[in-house]
Amino acid sequence: MKLKFLGHSCFELTESKNILIDPFISGNPAAPGVELKPDIIAVTHAHSDHFGDTAELAVKHKCKVVSIHEISKYLGARGIPCEGMNKGGTITIDGVDFTMTEAVHSSSFRDFDGGCPAGFVIRDKTSVYHAGDTALFWDMKLIKELYHPEIALLPIGDRYTMGIREAATAASWLNPKIVVPMHYGTYPSIKQSPQEFAERVLSLCDSEVVILKPGEGFEY
Repeated sequence: MKLKFLGHSCFELTESKNILIDPFISGNPAAPGVELKPDIIAVTHAHSDHFGDTAELAVKHKCKVVSIHEISKYLGARGIPCEGMNKGGTITIDGVDFTMTEAVHSSSFRDFDGGCPAGFVIRDKTSVYHAGDTALFWDMKLIKELYHPEIALLPIGDRYTMGIREAATAASWLNPKIVVPMHYGTYPSIKQSPQEFAERVLSLCDSEVVILKPGEGFEY
């Protein structure tokens, strides 16, 4: 698994397929200038800093989108192929499993009701949990018990999502091999210290915290 951080909550996962999550590129001051060629786009919710460039990229690359039902209806009405689903469900797209999980947040975008926010456990050969925008919630323990994610991508920005303390607790409940902080530092309102997050995680569990700058990645 090759994982690349593209700023805010956007990640590119490359294993058997190239998967792009929450492609907020245009208008994102933290987004690096990289060429994207996704096979599948996963959208956690309809806020513009997550839905982002989904429609434009899907049209350009003729790739599938996986999202909650309401977003899939919005995209489908515009001729964009989209696999709609809901929380608790699992679908397989081109050999990759997408399980939609709970997220405690809100979701809307311009002129449509974007349905509920969600997270994803994405299982190609490697299992990756992208929490989306969320508060800490008790059922993260079930995500660990049921899906055993090897990599967890967790928001730490506070104000709109979990902060450092809550995200470190989430990491201890999930106890993946690797934790990557996200959704911080893009704007002054969500400025946080990823180093402080790493120290808190280290005090609670044995997960490795990998801090990435936009454009950086690693191979697992």
